[in-house]
Amino acid sequence: MQNPFVYGEVVPAAAFVNRVTELDRLVADLSAAQKIFLISPRRYGKSSLIRRALLAMAHRGVLTVEVTVSSFSSYVAFLEGYARALLAAETKWDRARTWIRDAIQTARAEVRYAPDSSPLGAITVSFPGVRSERDVSRLAQEVFNLPARLAETRRRQVVVALDEFQAINGFNGGSVEHAMRAAVQHQRRVGYVFAGSEPSLMERMLTPKRPFYKAGPVIRLEKIPADEFAAFIDRRFLASGLKPEPGLGASVVELAGNLPYDVQRLAHETWDQVRESGRRRATLDDLHQTLIRLLAEQQTIFEGRWQRLTLGQRAVLRALVIEEGQELLSGDVRTRHRLGGPSTVQAALGALMRDDVVAREANRYVVVDSLLREWVARQTY
Repeated sequence: MQNPFVYGEVVPAAAFVNRVTELDRLVADLSAAQKIFLISPRRYGKSSLIRRALLAMAHRGVLTVEVTVSSFSSYVAFLEGYARALLAAETKWDRARTWIRDAIQTARAEVRYAPDSSPLGAITVSFPGVRSERDVSRLAQEVFNLPARLAETRRRQVVVALDEFQAINGFNGGSVEHAMRAAVQHQRRVGYVFAGSEPSLMERMLTPKRPFYKAGPVIRLEKIPADEFAAFIDRRFLASGLKPEPGLGASVVELAGNLPYDVQRLAHETWDQVRESGRRRATLDDLHQTLIRLLAEQQTIFEGRWQRLTLGQRAVLRALVIEEGQELLSGDVRTRHRLGGPSTVQAALGALMRDDVVAREANRYVVVDSLLREWVARQTY
């Protein structure tokens, strides 16, 4: 028996939950070569949704390219990785090498190849002669034009997904946005997904006076309806040969804060707990025991995160958990938890949000990691 729940990686089709409307819209917009902005808090399943959309486009004969911007440590490294991903869309090594060298005229492209199981083998692309800011700027213009050249060369539509797109802010200020917008706005046969998991940064990119203002449609991921998610959890347990106790799926979703990553994690670990016991029935007690085990395993990590917070941040985080993220600036809540003035609370909340400990959700604040929320509720005073 194989665990039917997946977390910590891109979710395969069988474990993909709902997102029918978002997937249909994403595929339709990409088919029309739109430049789409996909904005989602962390743990909402953004990357899995992108992968599903790219797979659907590939089935239609579209060339797809996927790059995670945050995985690169510099602007030049990003340009090299982007070029390599586009190069991999070619199917023959000699043709790919010639194509990239013809396409990049401002810098010598050093392309290396090592055979492996993939169609093109392990390809690396580097531009060793690029040193000055002017060199980087000229190289960027040519790299950002590569998708259009690829579409023209292969006579096929191209779709590019740039995940964690907000990370470009760390490369070279706003110049990256200007250079990329200047290139993509003329690429009629190339669809783009600019996806980011830091909503505040992504939203700022779309404001007036920024290059990507009104550049394309915006999709904002919301939480999956809790009842649908709960039914999915129960069905997956049952299909794997373990009968869930009534209400188990709903309890998993509630305890995990209805965050796709956390729901899949808690369901996965509960399934393992039941399977290892040799039983065929998953109960609420199994869920509780799984939670206790996970909190014990994360104790050292959570203790370290807690110690790195200031005293004010600790107090606000604890109050947030107890008050379920609501009315934190009210006089009653501040008095009850000895939080100080509104400006002090706002400063602590801002710091917690910047550190990805807390996120804003509609009219309340939530702890990003549901296990950390439970640890704070149990371990702090």
